[in-house]
Amino acid sequence: MGPQRGRRRAARGEALRRRPPPGARVVTLVSRQVELRGSSDFQILASRVGDASGVALPPDSAPCDECAREIATPGERRYRYPFTNCTICGPRWSVIEALPYDRTRTTLRSFTLCDDCAREYEDSSDRRFHAQPIACPQCGPRLAALDAMGRTSAAEEGALAAAVQFLRDGQVCAVKGVGGYQLLVDATSSSAVARLRRRKGREEKPFAVMFPSLATLRRDCDVADDELHALLSPAAPIVLVRRSRLSSLAAEVAPNNPRVGAMLAASPLHRLLLSDVGGPLVCTSGNLSSEPICIDDAEARERLGAVADLFLAHDRPIARPLDDSVVRIGPNGLEILRRARGFVPRSFLRTEDGPPVLCLGGHLKSTITLAVGREVVVSQHLGDLDCESARALLGRTARDLLRFLHGRLEVIACDLHPDYASTRLAEVLAAEHEVPLERVQHHHAHVAACAAEHSLQGPLLGLAWDGSGYGEDGDLWGGEALVCDGARALRFAHLRSFRLPGGDAAIRDGRRAAAGALHAIGEAGFSAIAAAWFSPCELAVLDAMLERGLNAPRTTSVGRLFDVVAALAGVREQSSFEGQAAMELEYVAEDVEDAEPYPLVLRGSAPIVVDWEPLVLEVVADRRRGVPVAVVSARFHEALAWLAAELARRAAIPAVALAGGCFQNLRLATSTRRRLERAGFTVYSPSLAPPNDGGLSLGQSWVVTHRWQERSHVSRSTR
Repeated sequence: MGPQRGRRRAARGEALRRRPPPGARVVTLVSRQVELRGSSDFQILASRVGDASGVALPPDSAPCDECAREIATPGERRYRYPFTNCTICGPRWSVIEALPYDRTRTTLRSFTLCDDCAREYEDSSDRRFHAQPIACPQCGPRLAALDAMGRTSAAEEGALAAAVQFLRDGQVCAVKGVGGYQLLVDATSSSAVARLRRRKGREEKPFAVMFPSLATLRRDCDVADDELHALLSPAAPIVLVRRSRLSSLAAEVAPNNPRVGAMLAASPLHRLLLSDVGGPLVCTSGNLSSEPICIDDAEARERLGAVADLFLAHDRPIARPLDDSVVRIGPNGLEILRRARGFVPRSFLRTEDGPPVLCLGGHLKSTITLAVGREVVVSQHLGDLDCESARALLGRTARDLLRFLHGRLEVIACDLHPDYASTRLAEVLAAEHEVPLERVQHHHAHVAACAAEHSLQGPLLGLAWDGSGYGEDGDLWGGEALVCDGARALRFAHLRSFRLPGGDAAIRDGRRAAAGALHAIGEAGFSAIAAAWFSPCELAVLDAMLERGLNAPRTTSVGRLFDVVAALAGVREQSSFEGQAAMELEYVAEDVEDAEPYPLVLRGSAPIVVDWEPLVLEVVADRRRGVPVAVVSARFHEALAWLAAELARRAAIPAVALAGGCFQNLRLATSTRRRLERAGFTVYSPSLAPPNDGGLSLGQSWVVTHRWQERSHVSRSTR
């Protein structure tokens, strides 16, 4: 091959890398000469089981412009057909059952293609050439409107019309979406939203809202260009945006919250529903609070029969549950807070080959990671593992991912906490597969997830600030500064610990956390403050817990410090969902741009202990002086940002990672990044993996891979 031809081939390769086809992502590019076989046309040969290499799999994608046009155009063969798709959009991960990815290994295998669909599928010039989920009104899935007993009241267009009427009447509809059932109501009706909250058992946690058009979205929300770009992307995630002052959305959609989780239609069915209703709809997971999303029709009727007034179902089976993804635009661009439909199962890359490893993550916002060769696949968001159905889903997902593994599993990893359901499952799977079990400390995994995403090498200062995680000393950590390098993590600094009377009960009761903090510092006004919150009997019990350390574990958690300040400032004393107090404390300070940080004192070394006592005393004093709550909140946020920069200065490591659920707080993340960058540090934060516990399994894979590499190096050097 001549040099000119080689340059042309290199140029074509670079063009492919820069501008891949829609829906494609170029991970590696290999060019080689092959022998000509004399064929003049383009063919896709039939796959053979075992042909698939690795675990690369496509995510589900929202309707493309062409399919959207077809659905909306009278006379088109797929006019108003709710399951329209093509080669660049439609269901993928939600219908794949095995590799290689062919129709016969999807949940659509029982739908025989009609002549027209077969012709499109075989025509290399057609945009549905080898579109595995291809369907049309003649041969594809169909809609049905059902009651809680499973009786059909209408089909196809009639089913759609029935759902539209129920929604307009303020009723609750359970709609079978791309990755499972969703509960929909009129987002402008206070009574409808309140009815859904009451039935679902979801007191105050914000609902997402699905909008029928950009015009409606812009009427109800203030949307920036980068937020709009995320909304219109093929992933079609929920995007956290600011609610406008003229919004028509019911206040009950997101109580005490200036933001709303906005989304556009993720499927043709959603487009049709929204178009016919003509207004925004609450769109939330089809489950009861803390349970997994329903994907099976009979299960949905059983679990949601007391919630939904109508079920809009269809006969396309769903292979695995997929919640909607949640993203925001942060100080460093797009940040995924819940990684699910549209992003999963796109893989991350290991910098080097490692052992096949399955990582089981944590207990909240659970995910599972499978690493094979250079590819690292993180499962969809599975939710919290508080109920049996959630724990069963964890087990099914682990085995589901293992079915895509070619070769023998060599390692299983889990959190250090001995009582997590994920830890117990890891122990069972390790015994089944006869492989070693690696345990990774919670906050080390948080920092490692950031390192894995950015392929960071060498020493890194990781600020792992979250609610809580099991520490190496048995306490509940959560305010950690770790020096991480490969498989090792050194605890460089942490918050001063205090007790949480009642243990888990204190996680959603900021009064208990505040009582623990005030008791720890011997605040003279402890009794007076606590007496306003508790009865004499309750106060006596709490005091006994704190004095004796009974059911009052120690914590170093920044998340619990947020609860302490929120309670003392009068923002939120008790929370109905995780992180509520911290969220509301963040929002009250939105109009305060600059504030003097509250004082924090750094004591000792190896590790440094960050004493929050002067901060808490100043908060109490400010409230007694009548300082506005917004100023108290702003000063607290700036204190934490100052702390991050001061710890980085003392560690003298150029690279700093911000990890853990506390960095979902936009003000904290923005202020911390700004102070660190002004001080000359390079700041990394999660973007494609969640900063919360949803990233733990990815971090575990990074730590275990480095442990394996170090052991392999030692083994080779001793031969």
